[in-house]
Amino acid sequence: MQGQHEQTHDARPAEDQHADIYDEDGVIRQSFLVHVGAAIADRDTLTLKQDVGDLHQSELGDLLEALSPEQRRALVELLGTDFDFSALTEVDEAIRLDIVDNLPNEQIAQAVQELDSDDAVYILEDLDQEDQDEILSQLPFTERIRLRRALDYPEETAGRRMQTEFVAVPPFWTVGQTIDYMREDRNLPDRFSQIFVIDPTFKLLGAVDLDQILRSKRAIKVEEVMHETRHAIPATMDQEEAAREFEQYDLLSAAVVDENERLVGVLTIDDVVDVIQQEAEEDLLRMGGVGDEELSDSVLSISRSRVPWLLVNLATAFISATVIGQFGATIEQMVALAALMPIVASLGGNAGTQTMTVTVRALATKDLDIYNAGRVIRRELTVGLLNGVMIASLLGVAAGTLFHNADLGIVIAAAMVINMLAAALGGILIPLLLDRFGADPAISSSIFTTMITDVIGFLAFLSLATWWLGIG
Repeated sequence: MQGQHEQTHDARPAEDQHADIYDEDGVIRQSFLVHVGAAIADRDTLTLKQDVGDLHQSELGDLLEALSPEQRRALVELLGTDFDFSALTEVDEAIRLDIVDNLPNEQIAQAVQELDSDDAVYILEDLDQEDQDEILSQLPFTERIRLRRALDYPEETAGRRMQTEFVAVPPFWTVGQTIDYMREDRNLPDRFSQIFVIDPTFKLLGAVDLDQILRSKRAIKVEEVMHETRHAIPATMDQEEAAREFEQYDLLSAAVVDENERLVGVLTIDDVVDVIQQEAEEDLLRMGGVGDEELSDSVLSISRSRVPWLLVNLATAFISATVIGQFGATIEQMVALAALMPIVASLGGNAGTQTMTVTVRALATKDLDIYNAGRVIRRELTVGLLNGVMIASLLGVAAGTLFHNADLGIVIAAAMVINMLAAALGGILIPLLLDRFGADPAISSSIFTTMITDVIGFLAFLSLATWWLGIG
């Protein structure tokens, strides 16, 4: 039976199978999933190692996410030592924990030794402390100390994201000695673009780019060609701040130093790209009132993540309802008001969300600060006024025509201008105030901005209707 299965799945070369595992939309092909699923069901280890064992870590990560939980666990088991653990850095946290929890710590410890330190930390940091300690105890002393040091730094800091493997030499070495060292030492990282220069206490003195080494004569001392590392990253720096340093100064890598300016690791551009993507996803989720949920999370965990802000939203909705309740008599006398109220609130909410989105993003990238806040507020108010007048004109004419009441058109047009101004002001001031008091503006701005536009919109519309139309 197994021999027949092998013949079926070996119809094309392995390199061709790897080349077209994705369809034109970048999704794993269904035919490839069926192919792998059949091999897993038949426990066809030979076919799996041939077709899956050499996939890039990102491709293997996509495959793991596409398989069912039972299939992915079986795949990892069947591949054994051929399974690339770096693929676990490419999958959702829930999937990563599901796989790791079903493996013995001895196997994880063996696999961790083959990974770059930043990937190893990424996998270990989500484990229970007891499992971490057991896995680390099985590693060589030097590697154990390096990983433990990285794990001791707070989450989402440069220290957690750094690689502890780097190339460092003393300043009195010659270029020739440095080149020989890079050729002969097997413990150096596989890829690097900078050589760091340190004193006997590991204090960072400078750095030399590889191209500078290649252009210099062997007899020249390293200290003559090194440059000062003006952008060394403190290990305790927030990873988002570190990513901003890379963006501002176009860095490919940067030294990571401890509180005593000693070199402890290196942050590379591939890690920073992951950080930028992670932070952007977090901001997007938080603006929707969603926690750090992932597609693979369970129903209960997703529900727990979303309910708190829905409850806050419920409370703010009652505030809007209270405002409407104060004008019950007015609404009873002119039913058209009830039909038009949602338009005022909806357009104001959308305008507020537009301003809030731009503001939150500007705060995240540090483009908005105390020096330009006044100018930006004035700009948004001007935009709100301009858009308000334009939308109000169209809405006023439409409402007056539809309900055969020109005064009603005037009232809703005036209310729309007021609400657009409130939306612009709320959309920028709420994120600024939340940021000023240390709260994350991304996670709560939308709810409070919507509350303001609803309350101001209803209050303006119904108050003007009561006064201008003489009802209530």
